[in-house]
Amino acid sequence: MGRLDDRVAIVTGAGRGIGAAEAIRLAQDGANVAVLDLTEEAGRETVEAIEAAGSEGIAIACDVSKTEQVQAAFSKVKERFGRIDILINNAGLLRDNLSFKMTDDDWDTVLDVHLKGSFLCSREAQKYMVEQEYGKIIMTSSIVALGNKGQLNYSAAKAGLQAMARTLALELGRFNVNVNAVAPGWIETEMTKEAAERVGMTMEEMKERFAKNIPLKRFGRVDDIANVVAFLASDEAAYISGETIYVAGGPSSSVI
Repeated sequence: MGRLDDRVAIVTGAGRGIGAAEAIRLAQDGANVAVLDLTEEAGRETVEAIEAAGSEGIAIACDVSKTEQVQAAFSKVKERFGRIDILINNAGLLRDNLSFKMTDDDWDTVLDVHLKGSFLCSREAQKYMVEQEYGKIIMTSSIVALGNKGQLNYSAAKAGLQAMARTLALELGRFNVNVNAVAPGWIETEMTKEAAERVGMTMEEMKERFAKNIPLKRFGRVDDIANVVAFLASDEAAYISGETIYVAGGPSSSVI
């Protein structure tokens, strides 16, 4: 028996990285999982891993910043599995630059995917969760919510997600819906590797440079985040709502 048996989860941006690890971990705990990414092809490898864990998976193409696509994706999940219990808002991207160089498109793209996308998915999920009087919504924030040079758009979006979690927790608590946020620190992912390469560093160079300020002296792994998300998605966390949990290898203020 898994702690998420008979639950149905949606994980956005689950084709790779943290999202894929979260989707697989939820499946290992017994949940059936819908893998949302920009294309079905992007999610197929994750679905294969979900099925290897003994759960059912489905890959759905969805741009989370588009209302119609979000509505269609959630409807497809409901039709396939009969309910929606868990939403992990994980989809994200980077458009880093110093503020005076940041374009309108840099700002709009990051805010649309992280903040608007999480809003649209949460708004859609709560329709199902309120009706069944059960649900778990988890936002993916970041230590960068505390501020980081060259990431004004990303910082604003990630800080906004913490406020969104607190506000939705207040609104949805009476319907037995828990809403929380997880704020990863420096995690080794393809997106982090791409960010390193944009500033002329290898992944190993970035890990060596930033790990010096991490009390646990290492970069995080995707499973470090997936483990916390699986806990928050379970009934073991039934009395936690409106909180942000930093998963950064030490106090968040020491890591940036």
